[in-house]
Amino acid sequence: MHVRTRVAGAITAALLLSAATPTAFADDTATASPGDIVTQSPTEFHPLPGQWTNTKAWHVTYRSTNAKGGPNVVSGTVIVPNDGRTGPRPVVTYAVGTVGLGDSCAPSANFPYGTAVEATLINQVVQKGWAVAVTDYEGLGTPGDHTYTVGRAEGTAMLDAARAAERLGIPGIDANSPVGIMGYSQGGQASSWAAELHDSYAPDLKVKGTATGGVPADLMKVAASNDGGLGSGLIFMAAAGQNAAFPELKLDSYLNPAGKALVDYFKNNCVAIDTTVGSFKHVTDLTVKNPLEQPDWQARLAESKLGTHRPDAPVYLYHGTVDELIPYAVGQQLRSDWCAKDANVEWHALPLLGHIGGVTVGGVPAANWLADRFAGKPASSNC
Repeated sequence: MHVRTRVAGAITAALLLSAATPTAFADDTATASPGDIVTQSPTEFHPLPGQWTNTKAWHVTYRSTNAKGGPNVVSGTVIVPNDGRTGPRPVVTYAVGTVGLGDSCAPSANFPYGTAVEATLINQVVQKGWAVAVTDYEGLGTPGDHTYTVGRAEGTAMLDAARAAERLGIPGIDANSPVGIMGYSQGGQASSWAAELHDSYAPDLKVKGTATGGVPADLMKVAASNDGGLGSGLIFMAAAGQNAAFPELKLDSYLNPAGKALVDYFKNNCVAIDTTVGSFKHVTDLTVKNPLEQPDWQARLAESKLGTHRPDAPVYLYHGTVDELIPYAVGQQLRSDWCAKDANVEWHALPLLGHIGGVTVGGVPAANWLADRFAGKPASSNC
């Protein structure tokens, strides 16, 4: 997909950096498996522009699985503290919140310049001495459109990012490394899906726990809450993401000219401008027929619903009580659904916090909870 002119130079530089000393692995699809590395090259991790970190980082492309069960290739970044430690260390697979649909929005495109939205939060995790694998998700930084909000594709991309980190040959990181799963907002959807998929898709990973927050666990309820409001643009971004995974949904056939123009704009821009341009619009303003009322769309959106399978490792789940984008009741329902399946869930309501407040306040306790899991401390459920 195309990128914005004003970031073209930065992306070109990132590609040159990635290509500086690349290592390409044999492309033998007959024997390849999810998590296998396709390419790797050195990159840099800066939480803010010019901010130095004592880390080593690699840009990787790795094999994964799309929402229909077919093979794909996803990009991401693996970051390791350059602390001289050669003994075992945990691996956290981290999924960022919504960044946008354009390739320029991918975390790996922004880490070298200190412009990735959640880099400061990721740095707090790295500073604990853990390796961190950050997926770009399907279609960000790789050919094709980003399958935004398609839960299964996000979950597999996260789990395979951890596998890729284990296969890089970094001292102290291998198939026996303890693994944590972490994410908020879109990253909360991805991390929750990774938690639900772990036992069936990646039982080889030694997952010790999942810290997940602000989770859009029910896309239909999230869409209904945002229609005509501040987050209405996210509905159309999600529709584009679902259509990327399931082109038979034929999103264009539902959009009027203004809707087509808006979705095309989203595909070439990032979340900061997207949310501004897309705010306070109703689905009916931009469509000739509402796709959310159609059985095929409802069925695909239902496939991304969380709470249908018990995570096999403990979960730390948190949500702001006045979240303006992901209704608090959606988080409560996910807790109830998991608890009904006898999952080990430590639930935290964050009083009087909205969506952004939830990630800034909730991130540190979530990371500390993961530290306890890595230390072998028992997790306590408050179901």
